[in-house]
Amino acid sequence: MSYLKSMYGRNKSSNPQTQSSSNKNPNRVLGGLRGQGVDTMKVLGEDGTEHTIPSTKYVQGLENKLRTTEARLTNLEKQVRRMGSD
Repeated sequence: MSYLKSMYGRNKSSNPQTQSSSNKNPNRVLGGLRGQGVDTMKVLGEDGTEHTIPSTKYVQGLENKLRTTEARLTNLEKQVRRMGSD
């Protein structure tokens, strides 16, 4: 049993290192979601029409991309202000 536990058990020391969601490139994440076809869902309305809405994962990916871009822009603006004051 110990051999099976060591082979298939969950030890923190034996886990491969994975990237956290903050280190992932948002463009690659969104591209992967589009490739899997989970960026939109089709919903049938009460009147019988079909509506295409974005999935929550896709929207969260866009929000992460926007946050990353805003943080990068803020840092660049700080650098420009420092260079201008010198």
